[in-house]
Amino acid sequence: SARFIPLRSTSSTSLKKKDDVHPIEAARENPLLVRSSGRRRLRDHVIHWPDAHAHREGVYDKQGFLVKLDGSLPLELIYKYSNLSEGACKPGFAAAKMTAIYPRFTKLAPMFLDPNYKRFSKIGDYSPPFGIKSQEKSIDIVLSATKSYGLGEELDSISCKTCVIVGNGGILTNKSLGQRIDQFDVVVRLNEAPVKGFEKDIGSKTTMRITYPEGAIQKTERYEAQSLFVLSAFKALDLKWLRHMVFNQRLRSTDGFWKSVARHVPREPSDMRILNPYFIQEASFKLIGLPYNNGQMGRGNIPTLGSVAITMALHNCDEVAVAGFGYNMKTPHAPLHYYEKIRMSAIKESWTHNISKEKEFLVKLVKAGVIQDWTSGICGAGC
Repeated sequence: SARFIPLRSTSSTSLKKKDDVHPIEAARENPLLVRSSGRRRLRDHVIHWPDAHAHREGVYDKQGFLVKLDGSLPLELIYKYSNLSEGACKPGFAAAKMTAIYPRFTKLAPMFLDPNYKRFSKIGDYSPPFGIKSQEKSIDIVLSATKSYGLGEELDSISCKTCVIVGNGGILTNKSLGQRIDQFDVVVRLNEAPVKGFEKDIGSKTTMRITYPEGAIQKTERYEAQSLFVLSAFKALDLKWLRHMVFNQRLRSTDGFWKSVARHVPREPSDMRILNPYFIQEASFKLIGLPYNNGQMGRGNIPTLGSVAITMALHNCDEVAVAGFGYNMKTPHAPLHYYEKIRMSAIKESWTHNISKEKEFLVKLVKAGVIQDWTSGICGAGC
């Protein structure tokens, strides 16, 4: 037997039961779609929820994701996009699909910090990399110089944005995806992965390059002619470093960095940004389920930059694709990265990352059709 709970008339007391909290409360906050026990219900209808004697845990996993995933479109999305021409950008698609499998998802989270960043309370209580606590002075100084806080006038004016996150995986080699990648409105690249000489496989367009001091391109001639330099701050020292780069000041010491860092970034201040640290926080604690560690950086609780970039895109892009993601440990002699000869066997579970947990998260997104994986490296033939 099952009981039916009207979405709009559920009493507050019934929501306080531990087992009822996350799907129902989240659905009330973001009622694009609620799915439960394999059934779909549109807004204003009811939620099908097993009674107290049923095995409830089978519906959502501990992170709040729907357990039974499929890539089919929910009914209201089929209706919403039925009049669009083939290949046209689908407004709100990624967020709607994400909400369908993860009702806790709320879209509001800007890509970059702007002068009003303190209004975003979720980042105020955490130190880097999960927030901005005690770093307000450094951030304010940087933002006063950059004076630009979006993607740029042209991209910010687009009502429906398509985004692709280009990973650094060797799986990109000989895929000839360059032209398709360049067709996206926003092309995101990570760290120092080169473009020149690899255009056939990875494209030539770069909208932004997300990095941190140790991952930034060190040879100035390798920077693209036009792209945003986006800092993902993993420690307080990273923001201090960015301040030196923005004001073109000499870096006196590199103490505190775990490897050599760029000493000059050939970008105007107006082309530099600070990534919203909420994406690191959300990816780590909510989406992937890494150890909380009292909100501090610790063993195995830092998501890779690729997962952070995907999280950013889910909040700010209408359609999201990835390429060059995934490690196939069954092919130890395959190239780890598309631009160097290091082999897959070189990768080990690092101190900061939990690759297997991240893969579980990314597989969910691909299986449910939230993101498109063009190189099929995330779950291979298993999706």
